[in-house]
Amino acid sequence: MQKRQLGKSGLEVSAIGLGCMGMSYGYGPAADKNEMIALIHAAVERGVTFFDTAEVYGPYVNEELVGEALAPFKGEVVIATKFGIQLKDGKQVLDSKPETIRRSVEGSLKRLRVEAIDLYYQHRVDPDVPIEEVAGVIQDLMKEGKIRHWGLSEAGVQTIRRAHAVEPLTAVQSEYSLWWRSPEEELLPALEELGIGFVPFSPLGKGFLTGAIDRNATFAESDFRRIVPRFQPENLEANQGLVELIKRFAAEKQATPAQIALAWLLAQKPWIVPIPGTRKLERLEENLGALEVVLTAEELQRLNDALANIDIAGDRYPAGSDFAKRVSK
Repeated sequence: MQKRQLGKSGLEVSAIGLGCMGMSYGYGPAADKNEMIALIHAAVERGVTFFDTAEVYGPYVNEELVGEALAPFKGEVVIATKFGIQLKDGKQVLDSKPETIRRSVEGSLKRLRVEAIDLYYQHRVDPDVPIEEVAGVIQDLMKEGKIRHWGLSEAGVQTIRRAHAVEPLTAVQSEYSLWWRSPEEELLPALEELGIGFVPFSPLGKGFLTGAIDRNATFAESDFRRIVPRFQPENLEANQGLVELIKRFAAEKQATPAQIALAWLLAQKPWIVPIPGTRKLERLEENLGALEVVLTAEELQRLNDALANIDIAGDRYPAGSDFAKRVSK
């Protein structure tokens, strides 16, 4: 398995990680727990050392799943989890007050069955708590040996700079894919300057870039994509041109569309580590196969030139929703 370092932190992980959220939350009913434990074990056997979860996934059940699955591999894997979103009266609320962070870290340590959290992200920036205060709490938790590295998820560049000045960040997590390229504008240059690693979630566009989703797709009541503008039938139809482009490149490289999408991401920077999620062994193996797909400079240029001529339809979050309001703060 190829390894990558997240920025200048010295934290080394497998070049592709595994996003575990969808195993129990966000994409329809939860999968069978024992099957997901077996899948996580299969990932470890194939060299994956980087696993992503969060307190709010479930809530709590995803951390419990990951903790149980990875208990036999202590010291061999890196587990990332997140704080800062609480569930109150069935609604997600941002809460990064110092006492909440301290309560969250204790709960996560217990559920993950670890003595220290390898990588602890603020899940979303809390506008009511200065980021310097959050960084100070994290600093204390690091001194106490409860956290090894920290990061931010979906944060804006100014917040990243302010946080990094107090306690250096190891990684920033945000959505990034052939379907969502806005991190290229400000985020990636800032991370390169500061020496911070980048962990793209939804690197396969929540499944769209695999080519398996068209305008006739239906989603379960509890599937997040049901409310996402990009997954409305008219936008799925309008964005098929992107999928067709990826399919053409895949045929040329004797790869799958998913592998091209991941290979493109990996080719952007050596400190980028995508975390595609899946519930299926064959998809896990397909995703890891992207590491064997090398896009030459000429191929990347051709792909990027073709992408420049494709307009993407639909937003990634519903306009005015809490989801939309919480990003890039």
